[in-house]
Amino acid sequence: MQFTKLFFIALFKIFSCKADLIAENISLRQQLAIYKRKHKRIPIKNSDRLFWIFISKFWSKWKSALIIVKPATVVRWHKNLFKIYWCLKSRKKPGRPKIETEIRRLIRKLSQENPKWGVPHIKSELALLGYDVAESTVAKYIFKHPKPPSQTWRTFLKNHAADIVACDFFSIYTVTLRVYYVFIMLRHSDRKIVHFNITQNPTMEWTLQQIR
Repeated sequence: MQFTKLFFIALFKIFSCKADLIAENISLRQQLAIYKRKHKRIPIKNSDRLFWIFISKFWSKWKSALIIVKPATVVRWHKNLFKIYWCLKSRKKPGRPKIETEIRRLIRKLSQENPKWGVPHIKSELALLGYDVAESTVAKYIFKHPKPPSQTWRTFLKNHAADIVACDFFSIYTVTLRVYYVFIMLRHSDRKIVHFNITQNPTMEWTLQQIR
């Protein structure tokens, strides 16, 4: 049993070394092809940038074979590619259409005449009238009733920091230009991570499930 284990470990190391050797060979040949171009200044094409962006994500030792530019330049190329891709993609779809003036006035009227109604209640009343409006839209145009003075936010945090958990999203992107959203929860008292999860489609139901 011990011999079989050692055999597979040795086999894995041999194949991994060959993979590193192949990647290094390809990287050096690609840079040599750039140097052979007849220009006073080294001409770097978009295809060269794409090559190093992809190889930097699939080969851990890519920096050791990089000569023509600094590793930070490759990282900047990847960020610029990501910005260009999502800029072009965002132009294809129009933004969210504006809500009608009649619905905005109705939201303000309902919330002003019924101060005890919350956003879900107003949303359900609008649905009965035939208006399909999101809760975020209702919350945006709701009438803000004056509230009695209360303790400051700093005092509240000081008194209840041990019982508060903060949550938020941040995004990460891959070499294939896909966006992943990370949901994270931190405890205020000791700044420790209570829970986290990753998804490509952060819906309301998914978020509520994480909080539960």
